[in-house]
Amino acid sequence: MAAVEPVDSNSRLDEQILGLDSLDLPGFGRTPLWRKAWSTVWPKLAALLLGLAIWQLLASSGWKPSYLLPGPGTVFSHVWDDRHPLASGLLTTLQRAAGYYALALLFGTVVAILVTRARTIRAAVVPLATGLQSMPSVAWVPIAILLFGVRTQAILFVTLAGSIPAVVIGTVSALDSVPPILVRAGDVLGARGFALYRHVLLPAALPGYLSGARQAWAFAWRSLMAGELIVSAKGTTSLGQLLSAYQDQSLAADVLAVMLAILAVGLLMDALVFSRLEQLALRRRGLAAAPA
Repeated sequence: MAAVEPVDSNSRLDEQILGLDSLDLPGFGRTPLWRKAWSTVWPKLAALLLGLAIWQLLASSGWKPSYLLPGPGTVFSHVWDDRHPLASGLLTTLQRAAGYYALALLFGTVVAILVTRARTIRAAVVPLATGLQSMPSVAWVPIAILLFGVRTQAILFVTLAGSIPAVVIGTVSALDSVPPILVRAGDVLGARGFALYRHVLLPAALPGYLSGARQAWAFAWRSLMAGELIVSAKGTTSLGQLLSAYQDQSLAADVLAVMLAILAVGLLMDALVFSRLEQLALRRRGLAAAPA
């Protein structure tokens, strides 16, 4: 018996060493792809099903007649029936959204950089931007129509007025979050003026900047919808124009179909673009775990 014990001890030791070695193997501890996808999808799927159930209960309760509050099934059938005007309107609105949002990002970022370089200008501009950001987008529509008429330029004005303040506030906040030691290090290495922003401040502020850009997108999207809903530019079909036209004809199911398209764009942009960009920026700076 005394000769067997060292063999068992060595065996247990080998098993423990094998277990420790397995921690270093490339595939050890990785979550299966299907489980990772399911853990991401199921909370959203559950929220979607809950929302549809509440919608169906409201439609079935008799609170409003079915031609004013149709159920999800009726609305989804209208999404298919209206697929051609919806696709045309979606294309026009997305083209506007991409161009107007890019313009707001460019202008707002330049203003924010100029603001952070002068304390007096900052003290004047940042509170003003905060106040402008709190204004409802539809409040810009009357003055936009007076200035530009019922044309596309009025929609551009409303979108920029609604989104640029969010870009300015988000960019200033992101630049403020850069650790001072990075600024001092850049100064020691000779990075001053534009070079300091290009090589130190803007790269260091990227995660915060993307968060601000994400919020600015929400403001731009809402402002664009407000502009398109009220300003019907001739010769084009947009989601806002469809929404207004269906409302004038009391076509509730078609109105809800357009609303579903607007909601889908907002959700997809957030999930597929901004969330991924933020996670990528955080991972590259070691601020978030790499995907398992």
